[in-house]
Amino acid sequence: MKVNKLRNKLVWGSILVLGLAGLTGLCAAGELDGFAGENQVLRISGGTAHIPVMKAAAKKIMTFNPNIQITIAGGGSGAGIKQVGEGLVDIGNSGRQATEVEITKYGLKMYKWAIDGVAAVTNPKNEVKALSTQQLQDIFSGKIASWKEVGGQDSAINVYTRDTASGTRSVFWKKALKKSGITAKANVVVSNGAMKTAVNNDPYSIGYVSVGFIDAGVAPLSLDGIAPTMDAVKSGQYKVARGLFSNTKGEAKELAKKFIDYLMGPDGQALAAAKGFIPVN
Repeated sequence: MKVNKLRNKLVWGSILVLGLAGLTGLCAAGELDGFAGENQVLRISGGTAHIPVMKAAAKKIMTFNPNIQITIAGGGSGAGIKQVGEGLVDIGNSGRQATEVEITKYGLKMYKWAIDGVAAVTNPKNEVKALSTQQLQDIFSGKIASWKEVGGQDSAINVYTRDTASGTRSVFWKKALKKSGITAKANVVVSNGAMKTAVNNDPYSIGYVSVGFIDAGVAPLSLDGIAPTMDAVKSGQYKVARGLFSNTKGEAKELAKKFIDYLMGPDGQALAAAKGFIPVN
């Protein structure tokens, strides 16, 4: 009798687990249901910090409906805004808010779906792990030219930066460098990924990347005693942060609207968190 009762409990327990698993699967699929029956191409370009989330979302959507094609390109925030404004892409990503001039010129609508921090990084072998805002400004302006001046070894500092179209550069220049100059000797790289590679390959380097891109290949620098962690960004303690935006020409519509709605929904926000960003919902 006891054995039968135990067997019944196990059976019902299994049914309950399977039922919950099925329900979870239905919920996950439900977020993709809006893409059923679509047979379009969605073109996306712009900010490089966005790309890991864009690719992850695109993969899920195209797996659900192989008739949808989603193309993703970088180019920086300025390029994303310009290209969507000129009708070359359907969604233009930016790591900064579009300016009033850009909004008026192109009739842009901005959709903010995550928050990101931007951190100064060095080669993992560098013994310097923290800087003050003033030291950071002096390094990027060229006033401090040797690591020895900030507690490191007697070696020249190689500065790496992004081009002026980059939203990552924009927030770093405004909030970390306080709009001070960047030396003309700085090496210019084209993306967060390229910055990580450059800093990892140069033992005397300093650059900056989206906090979501930090891994063992680079060493983040604390700024004024605050480490650039996701928790510090989320709490507002680390202030070198920005929103991640997807922009459309006018209100988002058709497949672009469905894609942005997906980014703003539970699954898209989970993807953002998994890639090291702070969800807005």
